[in-house]
Amino acid sequence: MAEYQKALVTGGAGFIGSYLCKGLIKNGLEVIVIDNLSMGKKENLPDGVDFILGDIIDESMVREVVMNMGIDIIFHQAAKVSVRASIDHFYDDAENNIMGTLNLLRACKGSPVKRFIYASSMAVYADSNEPKPINEDFITNPISPYGASKLSSEIYSMMITDRLGIDCIVLRYFNTYGKGQRFTPYVGVITIFVNRIKEGEPLIIYGNGNQCRDFVHVSDIVHANILAMEKKVRRGVFNIGTGRPTSINRLAQIIRDKMDPNAKVIHLDDHHGELKNSIADISKAKEVLGYWPEKALEDAIHEVI
Repeated sequence: MAEYQKALVTGGAGFIGSYLCKGLIKNGLEVIVIDNLSMGKKENLPDGVDFILGDIIDESMVREVVMNMGIDIIFHQAAKVSVRASIDHFYDDAENNIMGTLNLLRACKGSPVKRFIYASSMAVYADSNEPKPINEDFITNPISPYGASKLSSEIYSMMITDRLGIDCIVLRYFNTYGKGQRFTPYVGVITIFVNRIKEGEPLIIYGNGNQCRDFVHVSDIVHANILAMEKKVRRGVFNIGTGRPTSINRLAQIIRDKMDPNAKVIHLDDHHGELKNSIADISKAKEVLGYWPEKALEDAIHEVI
């Protein structure tokens, strides 16, 4: 019999969450989803998921689900995920990302939950002056309220689960992409670029475009979560990316080559709160979890297009 039988996925109707639900069902788990559908869509969910329309800041609802539905593992994906929006809406960002996490952790006391897997972000790190991979010991000094909320939630998750005797794995996602990523003006530069070319609009790059990102396919993110569930590792923090830097200028060129080589590019001033360089050193995830990214940006970007 598998160690875990029933999983709760918060934010399970969202982009990453819905892929994760499919992966968990494929691995034989029963899946319960809590989602307020602010970003997710119910139709993203695979058949067999027990869907609950609700918000993680609803303390009584969260407690009822965690305590009484036989959940033994939680994948906490739900969050407000926009760096730019978090600057103007820092209170809403903190209320959802921090207090929502605390509601989940408080509900775990006395529950059947044995493992808590928290979806964190590269935004917890300080900016890096060079486009080189950074490991989990790199300075955690966020430059955005979003990053601060994720780092705070990491600390709470590790601290409270330790007191409760629950395993805790923190996965720091880098720039995730894939088919079905919802378009917004603030999240997902690949989706934004693709949509602008589709609309015949120029690509907008903030700054000189030399800033580098680590673009990781959503299927690799799901694989990392499955490994975090399966491996006999009680606690740990892991970068989940590819280890390969791609500049925003290079990204724009890749997409233009595939869609419209004549698409114009406009450079505007830097956006405050966004990291210049963010590339994952994934050595620890490889060694401890057995994680290895399978998809390269150039080969998989057509899925988004």
